Amino acid sequence: MVAVVFVVSCKSDKNKDVPTQPEEKAKEKSETSKPNIVVIYLDDLGYGDLSSYGATAIQTPNIDALASGGVKFTNGYASSATCTPSRYALLTGMYPWRNKNAKILPGTAPLLITTEQQTLPKLLKKQGYQTSIVGKWHLGLGTGVVNWNTGIAPGPNEVGFDESYILAATQDRVPTVYIKDGHVVNLDPKDPISIDYKNNFEGEPTAISNPEMLTMKWHHGHNNSVVNGIPRIGYMKGGEAAKWSDVDMADNFLARAQDYVKTHKDGPFFLYYAMQQPHVPRTPHPRFVGASGLGPRGDVIVEADWCVGEFVKTLEEEGLLDNTLIIFSSDNGPVLNDGYYDDAVEKIGNHDQNGGLRGGKYSLFEAGTRVPFITYWKGKIKPQVSNALICQMDVLASVAKLVGTEESSTDSQELLDVLMGQSQDGRDELVIEATSRTALRSGDWLMIPPYGGKDVQEKVNIQMGNSPEFKLYNLKDDLGQNHNLAKSNPEKLKAMFDKFESLRGKDYNKIEKLKLR
Repeated sequence: MVAVVFVVSCKSDKNKDVPTQPEEKAKEKSETSKPNIVVIYLDDLGYGDLSSYGATAIQTPNIDALASGGVKFTNGYASSATCTPSRYALLTGMYPWRNKNAKILPGTAPLLITTEQQTLPKLLKKQGYQTSIVGKWHLGLGTGVVNWNTGIAPGPNEVGFDESYILAATQDRVPTVYIKDGHVVNLDPKDPISIDYKNNFEGEPTAISNPEMLTMKWHHGHNNSVVNGIPRIGYMKGGEAAKWSDVDMADNFLARAQDYVKTHKDGPFFLYYAMQQPHVPRTPHPRFVGASGLGPRGDVIVEADWCVGEFVKTLEEEGLLDNTLIIFSSDNGPVLNDGYYDDAVEKIGNHDQNGGLRGGKYSLFEAGTRVPFITYWKGKIKPQVSNALICQMDVLASVAKLVGTEESSTDSQELLDVLMGQSQDGRDELVIEATSRTALRSGDWLMIPPYGGKDVQEKVNIQMGNSPEFKLYNLKDDLGQNHNLAKSNPEKLKAMFDKFESLRGKDYNKIEKLKLR
């Protein structure tokens, strides 16, 4: 489910009573301050979903402005082809396949990140930062048994965030409430919340028992409790006053992110702004309904682009943009039908959400993990296109160097010069992951080892990369992965597989059966 933005702003800690010339003050400020950092992460945005990445059927001018004014990466990767693992890698700097529980989590899952682990907010807190998350979490809460009516812990606040305003899992999963610093927002104690992912509560309507309540029809996996006319995953009882308004979610998160910037502009601060678009259910605000001509999925991408524009405008109005590093990305690749009938398939037209790549969300093919990845810093980053191989997992070590420290205890690779457009020397290799299966990207090559299971998941109509035979592709010559070179280039295949096993281990094929929703 993803996109990413970093914001950097400077604050002088020199004695203001000492008179200096304007140029000296500016130099003094840049040499003694720590940058503010903001991460904006989109959810299920594909490599081809932005006009700056080649889309013609949809226009994203605000995100395009970042791409044209900064570094547009053509080989930027999420760690994984699904949301929870990618978010885990972004915040911890660790390969998610090292944690057997790093998979798509239900809303009742325990906290995936241990409170002892290194995290991006923890690292920055040690450097004097105030830290916050606004938006989607989906990394588990509590210890496995959560009382939603009292303090919910451990969660974001226990792994490095001073403040948190989140939805627990995804917009299509219960609980459908916002949680602020471990407490459900607007909860009425007389109407307590109960959540269960296996059994419904007696007398509570579902999409199956009460289809007349639906304003959105489910396709697969979304036939449990009904909230705002939308069928969800999981069962929920109570909490009526606390339930969110789906169409207002983007505005709500934007307002929270803007307020955070305004109230913490003296910094240093770290804000993780995790947007929910274009994940299902796609519920654009009425202002954006019909804006794309591609149905709700296109409309929420237009909405997300507007949100990015408004957020960047706030940075500018608060005097932060000139001192702001922006990194934009998505948690994984795209999917059209991900559980609801919402015209995503019927109205796709000539739009290629994959941008010429093969596969999509859930897939080991390129469209599963290669995503939009942009860095922007007005006046500091020279506009360019970079082919350097880089992963969101590398943010941790790179930001560490940015703020004057280092991080070498994780899988994160320090690539600050690459992020800043000062080098094209990215990673040599990267192990990518999709629903517990892994493959190797090395140089211009991608190797996918044999895996059982269906080649195409019919529910989402995506090629998964499963095959009884090895797959080997030269991505420089074959971006769409149409020509398997495993048999014609056995030497390269052996070298790739040997490297893969040295990184991943020989037990790479011990995977669980894929479950979609």
